[in-house]
Amino acid sequence: MKKVIKTMVMGVAATGALLASSAMAADQKIGVVDFQAVMQKIPQTAALMQSLENEFKDEKATITQLEKDIKYYTEKLQRDGSLMSETEKAELEKTVQSLYQDYQVKGKALQQKATERQNQETNKIIALVRQTVDGIAVKGDYDLVLAQQGVVYSKPSASITDLVIEQVSKIK
Repeated sequence: MKKVIKTMVMGVAATGALLASSAMAADQKIGVVDFQAVMQKIPQTAALMQSLENEFKDEKATITQLEKDIKYYTEKLQRDGSLMSETEKAELEKTVQSLYQDYQVKGKALQQKATERQNQETNKIIALVRQTVDGIAVKGDYDLVLAQQGVVYSKPSASITDLVIEQVSKIK
């Protein structure tokens, strides 16, 4: 999500720098949007996180159980190892190693799937935000809208962040 926002910021900042340096910039109406604030405050982001949590809860539960099993068997080996035969110890160590390998494979797969899904859904939200910013820019007759992250200073009156949050929050 941060990479997408940074890319968006850099593109907007570069465009803004080119346009702001021209003599016409004084006659232009310029707005500023804090995309990070928008993403944090809109209900779609919270809904996204909740839906991802629900989507992957079974896989997370499986990984959590694997962690518990690894811990249990490791503690059992440490606690009872001196009382076990070499065969029992070897089998228990093999069990721990097998569980750990399973844990690593499933954990990595879950991380990749969750990241991919989060990126997909975040891109949809970003597109919605950009569409809303475009609509506000057209209705408000803005010549230029910059990302707050790429701006050194702007008057608070130039910020359209609250308006963007308000309008995106209305969209279901």
